[in-house]
Amino acid sequence: MLLVLILIKKSFFERAIIQDIEQFLLSMGTGFTFQERQKVIEIDGEHFKIDLLMYNRRLRRMVAIELKMRAFRPQDKGQIELYLRWLEKHEMQPGENSPIGIILCSEKSHERVELLSLNQSGVHVSQFLTELPPKEIFEARLHQAIKRARDLYEP
Repeated sequence: MLLVLILIKKSFFERAIIQDIEQFLLSMGTGFTFQERQKVIEIDGEHFKIDLLMYNRRLRRMVAIELKMRAFRPQDKGQIELYLRWLEKHEMQPGENSPIGIILCSEKSHERVELLSLNQSGVHVSQFLTELPPKEIFEARLHQAIKRARDLYEP
C-alpha cells in the first residue's frame, strides 16, 4: 500500500513538472530542452525507465533526472550510473559530452553525497522543497547552489 502511494505521489510530481515544463526548465538554468518522459531502456532483457531526459545545449550533453519521493539512498547512485552508461553507449551523438544525472529527492544527506564522491562521477543530488523554509535560509541555500554551479561549470 505504501509503495502504491509513493508511486502515485511520484506520478503527480512528474506530471506537475511536465505541465509546468517551461518554468521547470528555467529553474534548471539556461540551455535545457526536454527530450522524453519515462524513457524506456533495455538492459539484458530487463526494462528500466528514466524519469525525465533533458538535453543541455550549452553543455552539449544529455541530463537524466530521477525523481525520488523519499530521502536519497546510496543505491540511487548505482541506478543513475547504469542509466548514464546506457545513454553513453546507445544515445550519445558525436561531439556530445558524456551525460550527467540528477537525483531529485525529498531529502539529501550531504555526508552520503560526499562519501560517494558523486560530484566527480557526473551524478548530482538535489533536494526539492515540500514547503518553503524561512526567507533567510532559502536565500542562503540559493546563493550556495549558485556558487557550487559556478565552481563546477564556469571556466
